[in-house]
Amino acid sequence: MIKSRIRRTLTSFLVVCLVAAAGITWFVTRTPSSPFDGRVGTEAPSAELIQHGEYVARLSDCVACHSTPERAPFVGGLEMATPMGSIFATNITPDPGTGIGAYSLADFDRAIRHGVAKNGHRLYPAMPYPSYAKLSDDDLRALYAYFMHEVRPVHQENKPVGIPWPLNMRWPLALWNTVFTESGTYQTKASADSRASADTGALWNRGAYLVQGPGHCGSCHTPRGWAMNEQALDEISPIYLSGALLDGWYAPSLRGDRNTGLGRWNEADLYQFLKTGRNQHAVVFGSMADAFNNSTQFMTDNDLKAIAHYLKSLPGDPARDGTPWNHDATSSDPLTIQERRTTAGAQTFMAKCSYCHGQNGRGQGQWIPPLAGSASSLAKESASSINVTLNGSARVVANGVPDAYRMPPFRLQLSDQEIADVLTFVRTSWGNTGGAVNPAEVKELRERTSPTSSNIVILQMR
Repeated sequence: MIKSRIRRTLTSFLVVCLVAAAGITWFVTRTPSSPFDGRVGTEAPSAELIQHGEYVARLSDCVACHSTPERAPFVGGLEMATPMGSIFATNITPDPGTGIGAYSLADFDRAIRHGVAKNGHRLYPAMPYPSYAKLSDDDLRALYAYFMHEVRPVHQENKPVGIPWPLNMRWPLALWNTVFTESGTYQTKASADSRASADTGALWNRGAYLVQGPGHCGSCHTPRGWAMNEQALDEISPIYLSGALLDGWYAPSLRGDRNTGLGRWNEADLYQFLKTGRNQHAVVFGSMADAFNNSTQFMTDNDLKAIAHYLKSLPGDPARDGTPWNHDATSSDPLTIQERRTTAGAQTFMAKCSYCHGQNGRGQGQWIPPLAGSASSLAKESASSINVTLNGSARVVANGVPDAYRMPPFRLQLSDQEIADVLTFVRTSWGNTGGAVNPAEVKELRERTSPTSSNIVILQMR
């Protein structure tokens, strides 16, 4: 009787396990539904739809990740580092064998807004589908028309993922998506300003849609959790767009933080930065240079103003940001020869940096950015300061013309200690409160980065 009871118990346990396994298997392999399921869509799209799709591709900055300087646009191959290993952007040209040429509109929707490829495998969230989930049906349809009917197909095999087994298994991403993403397109909200007019409310919502959806600004500027998830996806959370460290760069706050964010910028400053790549406060560098070169400069004036309006509605956090920066006039005075010899990093700054950035750290108008009061000089994270000093910055290409004031790389000219010293000098002068830089931090970034070569793949607008 005891043996029989044990057998019944084991049998019940096995049945439960099999049912659970079947349920999990169904859950992780099920195909997300699409509003485009069942639509053949074989008719040729209009020229207007294709043109709109090209604009959505600009808004979404598809070319920045899916292109490299050595290849045609959208062929893939760009390496993206993750804590688990490297992954490579894929071929998204309409080649039927190595690209997305065999994708239906519904397949395309599932990949863009749900992170599921045509063959059913889950995409890594380096593809910003948590943001693209908010794309409207009209924008998604236009984007599909552009890729299928305007982009030139290129037969180019994708590079294998550099993540070792078992970390490269993709089925857990189904569970990740359930916990860390939100489904559904962007829904119009009440403006953050209760006094806003209907026109201003529409401007705010357009900006919110662009920032949260196609612009996927949170992918870089929102802190990530233990599972590499964005900790917030919209302005409901005070940490949304509050700044984040990602792949060797610190993306600053896009909120109203006066030190590390946009607190000292007005909407006109933001518009100018996104339209021209520079303003009195900063010049694009790092990943933002690629975003400007391939995306924001091509946006309409109304869309840029909408983004600026939305971002300026996001309050800062004084507790996180600290005491507002004020320029320390006492450190504006030219250093004496003796002070240069006795202050670590001062002589290097005077020799290598002051000609462009000024002895007072104020920069040269909109052409060369200030170091005094800059977000990278006030943030506790020093990654951007180190990275741009080691590797320089990409060319800013406005209206097809590269600028002439590129930050040069100093990795071959300065040692880890010299870079640490000069950055410590910068981050503790003129009222800056970023703090000291350790040579070990410089060494670590030196070993895993290389001099910047701008990913300039400027698509020609028709």
